[in-house]
Amino acid sequence: MRRTTSLFAAGGLLLLTACGGGSSAGRDDRAGADGYPVTVTSCGKKATVTAPPRRAVSLDQGSTEILLSLGLADRMAGTGTWTDPVRPNLAKDNAKVERLADRYPSLEKVLSKEPDFVSASFLYTVGKGGVADRAKFTELGVPVYVSPTDCAGKDNSGDGDGTRTRTLTMDTVYTEIRDLARVFHVERRGERLIADLTSRTAKAARTVKASKASVLYWFSDSKAPYIAGCCGAPGVITRTLGVRNAFADTRAEWPQVNWETVADRDPDVLVIGDLTRKAQSAESARQKIEFLESHPVTKNLTAVKKKRYVLLSGQALNPTIRTVDGIEQVAAGLRKFGLAR
Repeated sequence: MRRTTSLFAAGGLLLLTACGGGSSAGRDDRAGADGYPVTVTSCGKKATVTAPPRRAVSLDQGSTEILLSLGLADRMAGTGTWTDPVRPNLAKDNAKVERLADRYPSLEKVLSKEPDFVSASFLYTVGKGGVADRAKFTELGVPVYVSPTDCAGKDNSGDGDGTRTRTLTMDTVYTEIRDLARVFHVERRGERLIADLTSRTAKAARTVKASKASVLYWFSDSKAPYIAGCCGAPGVITRTLGVRNAFADTRAEWPQVNWETVADRDPDVLVIGDLTRKAQSAESARQKIEFLESHPVTKNLTAVKKKRYVLLSGQALNPTIRTVDGIEQVAAGLRKFGLAR
């Protein structure tokens, strides 16, 4: 979920695109720019690099964690827009990369790092209200890549977080991994990462046999909660484990509903986003649980009475490599609650 608010001014700096290959430590193959230029299609627009990027800036945590998982910390000049602590196995490499801002960095701040490649998880990040429009980066000679998870089979024309016209699968995340691995010429690392994620997903699925439990995914906001629809990242978790999403009847990514509607559906399990950002009310899991157990409507939910809570990072509820973490954690919760066969 990318719902945030910010305001930044656009800058008019001129940027020079870096030339030459990456360091040998960051390559699968011999140094140099063999096989370049490389062009990848990015949410309807092409991004072309003439050599492996050496000063990449990733503008969303999901994109950042893919680059770090590909072993590219030495090719990254900065990161921005975080909802959670970095995944523990990536903490050491992440500490080597400057965090430009916890939320959206200004365009000037990004350009001060002289980036030769920019990546983002959401169109909003490189659109109106985000860091800067993609056209601005293109004008300055900086190729921009946006995750296909935010545009393939998704309508973003409304004011919310979009609507899935086609059900998301992990294959779209794997496309993002392959695209970024190709841009940086570390294709073998990309395939190893995908193989690991695929193996972990299959293993988690084997531990939960056709559970009939209903699950509700709550990302943020206690007044009018953002609840997961059928077909985004939570849908990947739901289908993998064979459970039912209490709001599977909507294709909106994160529709806002009222608590009376939630009470009518009375889910067996509440999957709760445990966020560290401070953009909405009730961001942390602690705040959410305190609300659930005190509100006159929600305190009578079956999941609340039985304390069937599964806590996930915000990134696990977004279409990223952490969606697999979400699959594993929800599977563990279903087993713990005795709802998995």
